Amino acid sequence: MIKSAYLVKPGSSLKLSKLDTSDQGHFKDKADAESAVEKNLKKLDKLQNVMYAEAKRSLLVVFQAMDAGGKDGAVDHVFSGINPQGCSVTSFKAPTHLELAHDYLWRIHAAAPSKGMIGIFNRSHYESVLVERVKDLVPKSVWSRRYQQINAFEKLLADEGTIILKFFLHISRKEQKARMESRLTDPSKNWKFSPQDLVERERWDDYMEAYQDALKKCSTADAPWIVVPSDHKWFRNWVISDTIVRALEPLGMKYPPPAPGIEKIKVI
Repeated sequence: MIKSAYLVKPGSSLKLSKLDTSDQGHFKDKADAESAVEKNLKKLDKLQNVMYAEAKRSLLVVFQAMDAGGKDGAVDHVFSGINPQGCSVTSFKAPTHLELAHDYLWRIHAAAPSKGMIGIFNRSHYESVLVERVKDLVPKSVWSRRYQQINAFEKLLADEGTIILKFFLHISRKEQKARMESRLTDPSKNWKFSPQDLVERERWDDYMEAYQDALKKCSTADAPWIVVPSDHKWFRNWVISDTIVRALEPLGMKYPPPAPGIEKIKVI
């Protein structure tokens, strides 16, 4: 199990309303954290190179958040320095007709990272116990059994060599309002705004309840949930990058040995 002040410990109680979304940890401000974030990004780049070369395990990073929670920004910043060949990003939208013809985890498993790869889920299988629950798209008898199914699925991935880290980007309702207003007033962000976002915002309390249940019931030793204080984007980036580096460094990954007799080879 990873160590983090923001880890949801398996079996623990959780009240999202009691967690400080504007937490800055031990940093004074963005400038104070800048060097720490950059150091983590450089470490992540090196770790990803070794993982790609070794090809013995993979990393799955899951991002969930309310609208305007910062999923896109986190992906863009935290993984900005790694080799694109060793990374894939999957954004799960509404299921297609083909996907609906299968179980809800079918499309998720297909997108899981292969050995040597970092796979990033921008939204994920957790939509099936969040959106589908809040909008009553499926009955309680269906979504309530999915927590156990998800845990079993993630254990399968972990047993086969996938390191799983799940991040809930926790912002306040006030911060969400400010970010939505920015999308309305900034022409470069207009495309990110949808009137449907306001409908979803009205269900804030319902979503918080659904998130609490998902985080409590599906934070395991194999696939922990980290609640990231995300009102400050720079602190969000530090928590995510620091957590990933701390999870990968102890693995002792190594580059594959050279071909036999390589020391005798001469390039003419």
